[in-house]
Amino acid sequence: MHWTGLVLASWLLVVTVSLDNGLMRTPPMGWLAWERFRCNVDCEHDPKNCISEKLFTDMADRLAEDGWRELGYVYVNIDDCWSSMQRDQQGRLQADPKRFPGGIRRLSRYMHDRGLKLGIYGDMGTHTCGGYPGTPLDKIEVDAQTFAEWEVDILKLDGCYSNATVQAQGYPRMSKALNATGRPIAYSCSWPAYQGGLPPKVDYSLLAKICNLWRNYDDIQDSWTSVLNIVDWFFDNQDVLIAAAGPGRWNDPDMLIIGNFGLSLEQSRSQMALWSIMAAPLYMSNDLRTIGSSARSILQNKMAIKINQDPLGLQGRRILKEKSNIQVFWRPLCNDTSALVFFSRRDDMPYRYQTSLSKLNYTTGSYKIYDVFSGKTMILKDSISFVVSVNPSGVVMWYVSAPAKSRTLARKFSSNDRLEGFFRGYFANAVPQVFL
Repeated sequence: MHWTGLVLASWLLVVTVSLDNGLMRTPPMGWLAWERFRCNVDCEHDPKNCISEKLFTDMADRLAEDGWRELGYVYVNIDDCWSSMQRDQQGRLQADPKRFPGGIRRLSRYMHDRGLKLGIYGDMGTHTCGGYPGTPLDKIEVDAQTFAEWEVDILKLDGCYSNATVQAQGYPRMSKALNATGRPIAYSCSWPAYQGGLPPKVDYSLLAKICNLWRNYDDIQDSWTSVLNIVDWFFDNQDVLIAAAGPGRWNDPDMLIIGNFGLSLEQSRSQMALWSIMAAPLYMSNDLRTIGSSARSILQNKMAIKINQDPLGLQGRRILKEKSNIQVFWRPLCNDTSALVFFSRRDDMPYRYQTSLSKLNYTTGSYKIYDVFSGKTMILKDSISFVVSVNPSGVVMWYVSAPAKSRTLARKFSSNDRLEGFFRGYFANAVPQVFL
């Protein structure tokens, strides 16, 4: 099947049934505690790095003062191990009083005063993965109301200590409960990750109705092997996942680990490029107080962020796997533009990969190429052969502007009843026609 037809049909189907809370029309961006700080609750001996009010206010200060917020990094997300081991006398969740002396409400005010948003963690089970109180079925409504009263902006709901039957009841019920509070709270579901991530066990059309984003696969670890495992799973299953994603509903391959310990400079660029191609949430999990300049420049790359945040909201795909261990990825973007990534799976030396835009099925014309990480630009005809030198485990990422003759397409259609015509024209005239 012509793949653009598949994407178009899926997009038109899901757009009519997506969660109607108006949130996360582009992938969320921010910071998340888990990968870097885990469940460190030893504030006596490690006060700088334990899960505490101070850790989250420190990260909020860095987002607000170091240029992150202006680029879109606005969420500060608490993960597991924030609560007391028992609910209060009214049966409500409560923050650990020693580590969060002001409670979650004071923390949300701190975020909002700085133009940021607060995320919190829960679990659709008897306990969280770290052993703290979960949200069983009979506590869903009270917990949703508690989060709303605390003025939380997003809930991540995990799935430890539950089963498929409980999850099938609980995840939709929490969506309804959050919406019933009257507060706009985005909803991140871990449901598909606990059911293998794929149909028939996972119903992505249902997820689009109840969740803004969802974890599909395993937790990321601070290693290149972990990044590659996630990349392979997502692109091996890209037809299913592309059909599920779009504005307000995102596949989540987990956190950016750039700036930690496990990735080289080249691998860090690769993660940023591939997460941008996937239209993935850009949730950093690192220490923004000590992050190095190289990692910061990757994470603050304005063109990579622009590609990730493209309002069209179409997830990109892998279009070539070469015997040379070079892979090519492509994502359609608004205003007749697109993104290309040349990714090396080699571990020996820089590889000179030769191709042309016409071989990548771009239509006839001249294209403006902007190299995302070098900042260089050039004009390239579709028929002209070119060579990109891709470093081991690295990428070359391009932002490609379409021929001038097709630039009017995106402005011709604005109403929903003409979306199908717009997308047919867009795919036919402005971007690669790739058959897989």
